[in-house]
Amino acid sequence: MTVAYCRLRAAAILGSFISGMAADASAQAVDPQGSGPILAAVEWLQGTLLGNVATAVAVIAVAFVGFMMLTGRMNWRYGITVIVGCFILFGAASIVSGIQSAAGAAR
Repeated sequence: MTVAYCRLRAAAILGSFISGMAADASAQAVDPQGSGPILAAVEWLQGTLLGNVATAVAVIAVAFVGFMMLTGRMNWRYGITVIVGCFILFGAASIVSGIQSAAGAAR
C-alpha cells in the first residue's frame, strides 16, 4: 500500500465518522448548555470535509486510482476500497439519516 492510499483511506474513515457525529449532533432538538462552540466547530469541519475542496480531491483520487488500476500498478481490491470509501464519505449524512429513521420506525 502506498502512503497516499493510506492517507486517503484514513481521511475517508475520519470523514465518515465526523459526518455521522455532526448529523447526530444536528438531529437533537435541544442543544446542551455550552455546546455552541463545539457544535460550530463540528459543523465547520463537516463543511470542510464535504465542501468543494474535498469533492475536487475525491475526484482526483478516483481518477488517479482508476488510472493505476487500468495500468496494473494497483490491485483492483484496493482501488475499489478507495472508491467505496469516497461514496461512504459523501453519503454518510444520508446513511445516518436512513439508519435513524429505520431505528425510529422499529420502536
